[in-house]
Amino acid sequence: MSGHSKWSTIKHKKAKTDSARAVVFQKYSRELIVASKLGGPDPAGNFRLRTAIEKAKAAGLPNDNIKRAIEKGAGQSNAANYEEITYEGYASGGVAVVVEAMTDNKNRTAGDIRSYFTKFNGNLGETGCVGWMFDKKGCITFDKSVDYEKLFEAAINLDAEDIEEDDENYRVITSYENLQAVTEGLEKEGFKSITAEFTRIPQNVIEITDEKTANNIMRLYTRLEEHDDVQNVYMNFDIPDELMDKLDY
Repeated sequence: MSGHSKWSTIKHKKAKTDSARAVVFQKYSRELIVASKLGGPDPAGNFRLRTAIEKAKAAGLPNDNIKRAIEKGAGQSNAANYEEITYEGYASGGVAVVVEAMTDNKNRTAGDIRSYFTKFNGNLGETGCVGWMFDKKGCITFDKSVDYEKLFEAAINLDAEDIEEDDENYRVITSYENLQAVTEGLEKEGFKSITAEFTRIPQNVIEITDEKTANNIMRLYTRLEEHDDVQNVYMNFDIPDELMDKLDY
């Protein structure tokens, strides 16, 4: 899982920076609508909805917005017909990119995504061209106020695969299939997570040392993240901290 901790930290810091933006609220609302539409409006019986609510709250989405999104999805007839689509390609420097989107207009979204790749020296590829470079995993995030030793023991007993940390959080990594079981098992042990979500972890990372390449990568990442239809962006790069500090993206 080399490089995953730093990549998660980049995403975490980016999310904190963007949390006040309306586009971020739109992303979480869209996920709430779809989760409610597919599995019903009761989070107790709909794990996807429950995790969507937790992520939305962690990002600062107001409770009224969460409630309206769930009601919209549960009503179905008034909910937009969103389709989940994955795009794959290469950023500058041969970095693999997987983009998860949710859209009601595939042509518009595909055109926008393709233009971003082209603008920042990348290439949008065919489905499956880089997805195999990432392992699908579950990721459960906890505040560092929890007891690490107790969390570690409980997580391993529940067949979690690993525990990572950054400056602010612990992250329990699970298999894709075990995310719900481990999340609920840790809750029964008294550990309340900040978020529980599916993620993609790169099998290998590319070390980026060229400033121009690094800027193109981060500009592509930023532009993709800011698109209304994009839910998640995954890349397999590692940029040294001293170079990250020089970038203008």
